[in-house]
Amino acid sequence: MPAQVAAPVHMFTQRFSATRRGARLARYLAVQQLDVWGFPYGGEVSDAVAAVVGELAANAVTHGRVPGRDFELRLAKLPGPGRSGTLRIEVADARTERRPPGPEALVPPPSDSETGRGLMLVAALATRWTVVDRPSVGKIVRAELDLSDG
Repeated sequence: MPAQVAAPVHMFTQRFSATRRGARLARYLAVQQLDVWGFPYGGEVSDAVAAVVGELAANAVTHGRVPGRDFELRLAKLPGPGRSGTLRIEVADARTERRPPGPEALVPPPSDSETGRGLMLVAALATRWTVVDRPSVGKIVRAELDLSDG
């Protein structure tokens, strides 16, 4: 029986200024990294990740900003056969006390509201998502997309 070789885990981590410009750059670099990993710009995976990163980065800048502190984007392509596996997106900010509702407590905003739909979009695009404590200070919003070979 031949020895099994574990598929590599691809990782990308970058800190950004907690500004609208930093959020745009996070989205742009996420899509560029996906292209390097074989998920071309404009494809289904790239478009979904761009939307999720865009929403989570915007939330980090709008609701999680602490003056003088950056937010962090982490992407990980976790192993699976072929192109399958899981793509994990994490956006961490330094604000501990302002946590978004978890998936189980997410409530759609009123129909006339101009805000409040970002996490609804994340919930629609991601296979699963959650909010966890950041080891030092703050929180991490983690979204995962299960990938298929198709």
